[in-house]
Amino acid sequence: MATQLSVPPHACDSHLHVFDPRFREILPADDMGAIACTASAYARVQQALKVDRAVVVTPRNYDTDNAVTLDAIAQIGVDRARGVAVLRPDVDDSTLVRLNTQGIRGVRFTLYTPEHAPTSFDMIEPIAARIKDLGWHVQLHWTADQVVAHEELLDRLPVDIVFDHLGRLPVARGLDHPAAAIIERLLRDGRAWMKLSAPYLDSLVGGDGAYADVDRAARHWIKVAPERVVWGSDWPHTSLKQPPDTALLMEKLFSWVEDQASLDRILVSNPGRLYWGTV
Repeated sequence: MATQLSVPPHACDSHLHVFDPRFREILPADDMGAIACTASAYARVQQALKVDRAVVVTPRNYDTDNAVTLDAIAQIGVDRARGVAVLRPDVDDSTLVRLNTQGIRGVRFTLYTPEHAPTSFDMIEPIAARIKDLGWHVQLHWTADQVVAHEELLDRLPVDIVFDHLGRLPVARGLDHPAAAIIERLLRDGRAWMKLSAPYLDSLVGGDGAYADVDRAARHWIKVAPERVVWGSDWPHTSLKQPPDTALLMEKLFSWVEDQASLDRILVSNPGRLYWGTV
């Protein structure tokens, strides 16, 4: 692990969710528990992480209602926040223009459990065609097997592809899974990005083992595509009954990089290019 690392100015948390009871209640109260998942609650997390910028991703629980995400962007400040929406191909042009003005830069397809998804695989190409001229991307939360099954679809997409959560490679196969080669090819070709986020989703050793069984994959993505990886906290970690201290996930990123320059790329310049269009 590199030593003397620090979170640089203008760092970005590229993946978080907001759940706000001011908008329609999606999850039963006992599922949400006592977790405060509002933008104001995230502001405290953001301060602890020492990150200046954030990317709010609409959870699938809200279907295609992106109001909670747009509100969060406005609270953080559209100069310091961007968003990823959930949309279907029937969205009208005026809505796309408005969403772009409000900070949306991508459309997410959470299809790892298709039966619970608000969208479907056949919607991806039509959406990609609609958002191409806006410079948006598609963000995919898929299983590794789905990546393999839909390789031809991925190759046809006319927009950048952002893979969620380390590519969701099952740790039993890890980088030997055929999805890894597909993702790596797209990364090397400059057609895809990888989010270094949510190591707990596929780890078998869990937090007590510091999610060490996903380290190899994370370091591999950083090595093969240093200019195409970003980091996200995945706050508020709703997939876990006992969420980790989000700061520990930043420390996990520290353990994956070799030097400060690599950390700066992942937290500043890479998300700047992907979400703010900066060079």
